[in-house]
Amino acid sequence: MKVARLVLKIVALSLAAAAAICAIIAYWDGLAELVDTAKGKLQHSAHIDEYDDYEE
Repeated sequence: MKVARLVLKIVALSLAAAAAICAIIAYWDGLAELVDTAKGKLQHSAHIDEYDDYEE
């Protein structure tokens, strides 16, 4: 009985991993867009200067 439980746990873990991989593949475009947006916001906030709005 212990072997059967171990096998079922391994199968369940494998199916969960496959589902996670499929979800990542399915939403890849959205995830890439989200990362690009976050990266752009972080870079913009890092380069803000106190005197950017003054003309020279």
